[in-house]
Amino acid sequence: MEAVDSTRAFVRDVKRVVVKVGTAVVTRADGRLALGRLGSLCEQIHELNTQGYEIILVTSGAVGVGRQRLRYRRLLNSSFADLQKPQVELDGKACAAVGQNGLMALYDTLFSQLDVTSAQLLVTDNDFRDPDFRRQLNETVKSLLSLKVVPIFNENDAISTRKAPYEDSSGIFWDNDSLAALLALELKADLLVLLSDVDGLYSGPPSDPHSELIHTYIKERHEGAITFGDKSRVGRGGMTAKVKAAVYAAYAGIPVVITSGFATGNILKVLDGKRIGTLFHRDANKWVPQGEVSARDMAVAARESSRRLQAMSSQERSKILLDVADALEASEKLIIAENDADIAEAQQAGYEKSLISRLALKPGKVSSLANSIRVLANMEEPVGRVLKRTELSEGLILEKLSSPLGVLLIIFESRPDALVQIASLAIRSGNGLLLKGGKEARRSNAILHKIITSAIPKNVGERLIGLVTSREEIPELLKLDDVIDLVIPRGSNKLVSQIKASTKIPVLGHADGICHVFIDKSANMDMAKQIVLDAKTDYPAACNAMETLLVHKDVVQTAGLNELIVELQTKGVTIFGGPRASSLLNIPEARSLHHEYSSLACTVEIVDDVKAAVDHIHQHGSAHTDCIITEDHEVAEIFLRLVDSAAVFHNASTRFCDGFRFGLGAEVGISTSRIHARGPVGVEGLLTTRWLARGSGQVVNGDKGIVYTHKDLNVQT
Repeated sequence: MEAVDSTRAFVRDVKRVVVKVGTAVVTRADGRLALGRLGSLCEQIHELNTQGYEIILVTSGAVGVGRQRLRYRRLLNSSFADLQKPQVELDGKACAAVGQNGLMALYDTLFSQLDVTSAQLLVTDNDFRDPDFRRQLNETVKSLLSLKVVPIFNENDAISTRKAPYEDSSGIFWDNDSLAALLALELKADLLVLLSDVDGLYSGPPSDPHSELIHTYIKERHEGAITFGDKSRVGRGGMTAKVKAAVYAAYAGIPVVITSGFATGNILKVLDGKRIGTLFHRDANKWVPQGEVSARDMAVAARESSRRLQAMSSQERSKILLDVADALEASEKLIIAENDADIAEAQQAGYEKSLISRLALKPGKVSSLANSIRVLANMEEPVGRVLKRTELSEGLILEKLSSPLGVLLIIFESRPDALVQIASLAIRSGNGLLLKGGKEARRSNAILHKIITSAIPKNVGERLIGLVTSREEIPELLKLDDVIDLVIPRGSNKLVSQIKASTKIPVLGHADGICHVFIDKSANMDMAKQIVLDAKTDYPAACNAMETLLVHKDVVQTAGLNELIVELQTKGVTIFGGPRASSLLNIPEARSLHHEYSSLACTVEIVDDVKAAVDHIHQHGSAHTDCIITEDHEVAEIFLRLVDSAAVFHNASTRFCDGFRFGLGAEVGISTSRIHARGPVGVEGLLTTRWLARGSGQVVNGDKGIVYTHKDLNVQT
């Protein structure tokens, strides 16, 4: 993973920008002008102009536009007999002459709509051999930019001495990519942006699913190691030409970004410091540490290490966990020091108290984590367990076995203790692991990762567990559906939604923890007070903390509810009300009934009966954990049966919904997905199944000579 976000480092001082737009961006697949993309380009240039940037545009497209127009004109003027004859390819210079006129007319119209003035400058290769021309070029461009005019350059293909201007690659420049690089140097630009029909430079053809977007081009690493796809469908060069031009300009001192001209606002994003496309910079090799691995390399290494881990005996895997537990306890002071530094930085940055609470490794936490790892180490072997044994026919036995999923990508926020739990579960279940923690816990995560991986034996490899340090690498990881088997996001609703929308990899997890406690009319109010206070105040930032208290309408008339609300307020809990409760109890109305406070606050609402409580939970809840407090067992059974949540409790705090408390040893998270794992996900949730068959020479042969018995056998046999 790349060590720094280098893009932000150089855009601070950028003022003069050369933008080159290719034929594939300017035109559609049928050869007509792409009006939407050109309009977006002009709008971006207008916005940058108003921000004080000096934008110089280099545009392709004249030959393509002219060819399309002349083909249409020839079709109109041709007789049927003419059309039967072999069609001669149109002269490229004639196409350029016709197309340039139309292209510039369109630019002028689009810019005029934005109250921007543009100017056309046509150049040829031979022009740059004349020092006087170059001097005059600088003066003209300087004058235009001072007047906020956008200079638009193109090679004057119509009168160029190049015999085949769309094929020849000789001279001072040979296409508009190399012209853009030359102009960037000649006009002393601060940045060159080359717009393409793909997101940037890939390690192979972009259509190949194994190709990865290269965010930063390192000449020493990538030169000669990249496989290019086809040249541009309409222009002269394609990506090969762009890379040559980018390397030329970058190593002469001008940073270059190749990015998509199809995506909206990419020029603005580049100048805003967003890490998109491929960056070329002469100092790029200094930004990346030796031994850096790509997202794919990291995932492949995790898979290879996981297979070596699976080949070990149960006792050997257990010993790794015991060594990890010992290593954590031995390094407790170092872990706490790094965590304290994270907390101090988070407080200085003004993070919310709930986040800082999740971030903190409180006294005794490291020992508690170590003990939970030892519980995992001593549990029954989960991998390779025979779940079902069947005799298919005489002498042919089929077994269904538990098996690791493969490689897991876990994206989590704030909580460094989650890293320890997840890593230990991955080791126990024989899975490879990629971890991406929140930046607010970067020191804590780094030291924990170092301690854990140092305890993994060399014959497995420390790359069993990879630590992703850059948020910008996540999109690349989410594309690796051939080497990553499951994504588990632990964080905000926004994070989970974004990940689900960005990947083909199965996603397991929960977005919100909107947990309800319903006090029925038959509830023991002393018990209710204990449960509600625990569910809300034991750890308010936890996803299994109570966020909404539902109260049967008959309880409102009792003194018990008032006493409960007073006790909550005494504990520092801010009370908000639903529509009914805010009116009857005279408390502020909640902004939303679907809200996770993750702090000392909660919503109270009044319902008519148990079915109304169930309806409220289904409408406003998040299918995480919900509880009923009642002495009426019939009502309790209705609630337990009807509430469609991952965990449903009777007369017990929602805080019990936890992997450790469930006896799972630890958890990678709590799943509200309706797939193979629901609720706290421990070792079993990280396993799938596979089949083993043992025969004695059986063949199918159309099922003629085989008698199927399908007899269930004892799994212990």
